[in-house]
Amino acid sequence: MSQSALATADHYLLTPYGLDDAALDKVFGEIMSHQVDYADLYFQYSRAEGWSLEEGIVKSGSFNIDQGVGVRAIQGEKTAFAYSDDISLAALQSAAHATRAIGYQGGTGKGGVARLGNGRDLYRPLDPIASLSEADKVALLERLENYARSLDPRVIQVMASLAGEYEVVYIARHDGHRAADVRPLVRVGVQVIVEQNGRRESAHVGGGGRYDYSYFNDEVLQGYAREAVRQAVVNLDARPAPAGEMPVVLGSGWPGILLHEAIGHGLEGDFNRKGSSAFAGRVGQRVAAKGVTVVDDGTIPDRRGSLNVDDEGNPTQRTVLIEDGVLQGYLQDNLNARLMGVAPTGNGRRESYAHLTMPRMTNTVMMNGDKSPEEIIASMKRGLYAVQFAGGQVDITSGKFVFSASEAYWVEDGKIQYPVKGATLIGNGPDVLTKVGMIGNDLKLDAGVGTCGKEGQSVPVGVGQPTIRIDGGLTVGGTA
Repeated sequence: MSQSALATADHYLLTPYGLDDAALDKVFGEIMSHQVDYADLYFQYSRAEGWSLEEGIVKSGSFNIDQGVGVRAIQGEKTAFAYSDDISLAALQSAAHATRAIGYQGGTGKGGVARLGNGRDLYRPLDPIASLSEADKVALLERLENYARSLDPRVIQVMASLAGEYEVVYIARHDGHRAADVRPLVRVGVQVIVEQNGRRESAHVGGGGRYDYSYFNDEVLQGYAREAVRQAVVNLDARPAPAGEMPVVLGSGWPGILLHEAIGHGLEGDFNRKGSSAFAGRVGQRVAAKGVTVVDDGTIPDRRGSLNVDDEGNPTQRTVLIEDGVLQGYLQDNLNARLMGVAPTGNGRRESYAHLTMPRMTNTVMMNGDKSPEEIIASMKRGLYAVQFAGGQVDITSGKFVFSASEAYWVEDGKIQYPVKGATLIGNGPDVLTKVGMIGNDLKLDAGVGTCGKEGQSVPVGVGQPTIRIDGGLTVGGTA
């Protein structure tokens, strides 16, 4: 795929505009005539679409094509950045002239060109949008809606959605490094509303990854429909959630979003270099209970958060952040890694060519322990079992977070008693890590729906964890 990605990038981003390595060298010559530590060009072409179906009617459809190039120069901690949706040598030279202002006269900095592609094949270079006709995309959503309606007579409304993206990127650096990647991404979602005795509840379920639409066969669609209906029906019998500080068991899979938000962001290099993270300066120290191991892994095949190369052309990797409770390091892009005197970890990411790169998570996962989920539930005297989460918020500096549970149960004497509604979890991420009392052996990744926001930029991510028990430091805000 390495040469395939380069050929595709040439086809979409260079050849149509008369650009080649010699032309890019001219651009870098313009930037590097003033001394800068680092410079790169990020070319991007993307096609994206979205479809939604409600009550058997297509409610919305969107299609977007975007392309452009971002030009960046770095001197010390200072960054100059310009971007254009006009891919041409003139536009590149104009952007380069604007960015070199942060440097001082007299630089050189040119290396030999190494066209590396991406060097790996974590996903196939598919074009999802071309993989189905428009009629077949609508038919897919109709099947999903019909599956959900057929499962339970209490289903009164179904909304189904489909989204796909085909993205080609080409990264050129001042040191001669060149890299390319072709990134497919698809997602399907279904929301159901159920009604019983005048009470209505809803649930939303979906999934996807770096595939084309053929991933969504009947078995997959039926699975989404069953899970959405199950979650909604469970909440028809939910009682008001109790409030107070109590032990909490977090389910496997998507509840890892709490790990992502409350802990993962605090392990990104920029926050730690600036000293604004609760984890700053703590490498080598115990920050979590024994047995807690957290990794960020951008190399899991076909996963939503995975990348062959990051947006600076570095191969993604499996980075151990916390091992057996001890902090091992942070997620790094080129800028923060250089300033902190460490190696980049392949976590330089950006929403598009019009955005600056920063250290971001890919797929953030807590690794398995040795307890069965049944053992963990049985060990709890009284507490909350949170199976699914909706939204949440976190303060990076303090580590404080608030999350709402969309599916949760009250547990007494080691047995699940009844579902509860309206539970919110309030706590402090670094503190919660130290209160993990049991770790399950049922590690599961999320279904492929995660999107992470940071400083106004959104990127696709993944999360995962086994069932875990948190023995203190969590307050449940309820309605009972």
